[in-house]
Amino acid sequence: MPYSSFTTIGKVKEAFNLTTVEAVRFLPDIDPITPSQTLTAFLEESLPLASSASEKARSEGIIYPVLLEARRILQRRVSLFSGEDFTVDESIGLNGMCDFLFSLSEEILEIEAPAIIIIEAKKADLRTGFGQCIAEMVAAQKFNEAKQKPILIIYGVVSNGTQWRFLKLEGQIVTIDLMDYPLPPVEQILGFLVWMLRQGS
Repeated sequence: MPYSSFTTIGKVKEAFNLTTVEAVRFLPDIDPITPSQTLTAFLEESLPLASSASEKARSEGIIYPVLLEARRILQRRVSLFSGEDFTVDESIGLNGMCDFLFSLSEEILEIEAPAIIIIEAKKADLRTGFGQCIAEMVAAQKFNEAKQKPILIIYGVVSNGTQWRFLKLEGQIVTIDLMDYPLPPVEQILGFLVWMLRQGS
């Protein structure tokens, strides 16, 4: 039963005894970050094409470049993985691929603890990605604990490139931000990502 089998929030809550809290916003007021000229130019070219294309095009043309920019801002002191197997405990359904994962380790050849942000890419309706993203967040929590590098909060993102929704897992409580944050502009999204990565360091 891989991550993709967690098709609803209810299913993942029941499987891992989680409580959900719906919030208008759990992120504090965070200053936007001006992107590099490289990212600005890339998005000007890619957004018109990728925003109406496939999930793969959205991932490669919008989401991944933004995540790379967050890593660059942090002087590459974090690692970013794309499409990696993240099997933590197959017996309870915590197995399969993560679309994107940030780790607070600088190692890039394989995922090292602590994992801090899970990013799930979708083509359209973001709600269809919540269950899977939460399951991957639980896996990250257990992965960090098994590696003896636990961190207080795991963050989650569900995005179709032009809309971004944020979640956090603290203990057994999942908080879901009810707002969809648009891209463009990219500045606020970058601010959120960099802030989340700095929380764990």
